[in-house]
Amino acid sequence: MAKLILITGGARSGKSSHALELAESLGGKRLFVATCPSIDGEMNERVRRHQEERQGRGWTTVECETELATLFPLQAMEFDVVLLDCVTLWVNNILYRHDRLGASIDDRSIGQLCRQWLAKTVNYPGTVICVTNEVGLGIVPDNALARKYRDLVGTCNQIIGKMAEEVIFVSCGIPLHLK
Repeated sequence: MAKLILITGGARSGKSSHALELAESLGGKRLFVATCPSIDGEMNERVRRHQEERQGRGWTTVECETELATLFPLQAMEFDVVLLDCVTLWVNNILYRHDRLGASIDDRSIGQLCRQWLAKTVNYPGTVICVTNEVGLGIVPDNALARKYRDLVGTCNQIIGKMAEEVIFVSCGIPLHLK
């Protein structure tokens, strides 16, 4: 199985920058897996800033909003390091897709989807770095959809965290090694 690293923290904590630096320190060919959908001007600007941060640093980027299992082993095998940014948006995209189809998704279902793409990394010889938000540290959301989203992200974070060789929490731009 690939060496799995989970980097978590709050919004704007420095997770993505730390993940980029860590991935670059490992050397080799690098694949950036972007899960962010293009939904409005503000989000497009965020994507542009992230792309600009990687520019000229030797990254190949692939957009993959929901079908992470398709990356392994085909595309990922060409790279030494795969950086997935981010699990939180992947969960958002899955929740949105299910809602649009009138389907329900629960902790068990999201857990299966998460384990499914993680299982595809079994024969991948490189390093997989996953970035996610720790969304459960704040107040309890005031609506059912937001609470469901928080819970689904928490489920995926636990699954990845248990499987990961390293778990890093980033706060105020400072990485704290939890595992």
